[in-house]
Amino acid sequence: MSSEVRTAAVVAILLATASSGAFAADSADSIAIRAQIEALRVEQARIAEMQRQTEAKIRALEASVGVTSPSAQTAPDVAPTAPAPMIADGEPKLNVTGDLRLRYQGDYSDEDARARKSGQVRGRLGATYAVNDRLTLGARLATGDSDDPNSTDVQLSNFDDDFEVSLDQVYARLDFGDVSVYGGKIPQPFTRTDLVWDGDVNPDGVSAMYQHKLGSGATLRANGLFFIVDEDAGGADSTLMGAQLGYDTAELGDFKFGASAAYYDYTLGSIVGADDGDFRTNLRRADGNYLSDFDLGDLIVEGTWSGLGSRWPVRFVGDYVKNFGAETSEDTGYSMDLSIGRVTQPHDWRVTYGYSVAETDAVFAAFSHDNIGIGTNYELHALTLDYVPLPKTLLTAWWYHYKPENAFDAGANAVGDWLDRLRIAFLVSF
Repeated sequence: MSSEVRTAAVVAILLATASSGAFAADSADSIAIRAQIEALRVEQARIAEMQRQTEAKIRALEASVGVTSPSAQTAPDVAPTAPAPMIADGEPKLNVTGDLRLRYQGDYSDEDARARKSGQVRGRLGATYAVNDRLTLGARLATGDSDDPNSTDVQLSNFDDDFEVSLDQVYARLDFGDVSVYGGKIPQPFTRTDLVWDGDVNPDGVSAMYQHKLGSGATLRANGLFFIVDEDAGGADSTLMGAQLGYDTAELGDFKFGASAAYYDYTLGSIVGADDGDFRTNLRRADGNYLSDFDLGDLIVEGTWSGLGSRWPVRFVGDYVKNFGAETSEDTGYSMDLSIGRVTQPHDWRVTYGYSVAETDAVFAAFSHDNIGIGTNYELHALTLDYVPLPKTLLTAWWYHYKPENAFDAGANAVGDWLDRLRIAFLVSF
């Protein structure tokens, strides 16, 4: 019984007791007291009904989130359903995201190939679920060839065959303050550019990410990765051990700067799981193995100037990579990108110009970008125009103008023949 009901009952008893002595002295007072007692009884009944309704609502709420009431009986061989993790507003910690991209592509050449026009589609659907305040599970479905780690696009072709869909991410994440640890097929942990890491590459293995905000407002970063590239039950494995340190300044007036230094050490004992789309234009021995080892030192610097206002930030990103394990002098790559504008609000514009050179064994081509038709040994000019027509949409046009960087590793590509690739894409995200 609630405290309000008990209080009402005690008052009713006291009034009833007092009324018995007063009845003989004054019948009018007795009638008034009886009326008060009856009113208290009505109020007591109303309070009891409110309590009953409240308890019913509590039981219904407990059932909806899977909580077993303390008074309920659970069979010994049936475990009660665990409650879903909740956030402040009462909603479960399930977060679903995705995107769909439609793209036109045109490839043009002066000498060695005919012009080609094609279309591609990319669809991705991902979700994360916070099991508790430390453990999060994540997964993502994506279109594309499951044997191609650096592309999720599907060519519109093959007599209307259905698209292949596979898991390009499935992982567990543990959070310990400034440190997050991932295991499984995990999101890319490093600050990156397309020169070394394509944005679609999701490593298999374990990573740790550290990010700490300093008192000055600057941020210190450290990332590590153990990447199982190819496991061979009958021989040596192929793995990558990588680490990166980074530092981002606080706002310095209209400026902000960042730098990231990484070292990636590949041990390539097995190539059983590789195909031509993985080797691409890296040099190989007669037995099919890579000619070079890949021990990459990678330095990225970036700066942003907001002096033109929040809508027109000017940003520069530079990346320099050197392969210290190369068996050729063609072991260096670099890229520079300069952009103006943002793409966060409807009717925003951004223009980007990029220039890059990747020598033949400067990068591990299986995981670098595939935006052009040459994996390495290229010189590239790139112009990109982005526009936000509607919320959660993006319209992008790319123009890639490129050719082989040197003659002796050019293969079938004509050295002096500049190639052009035009892409126009419409992206919807949620």
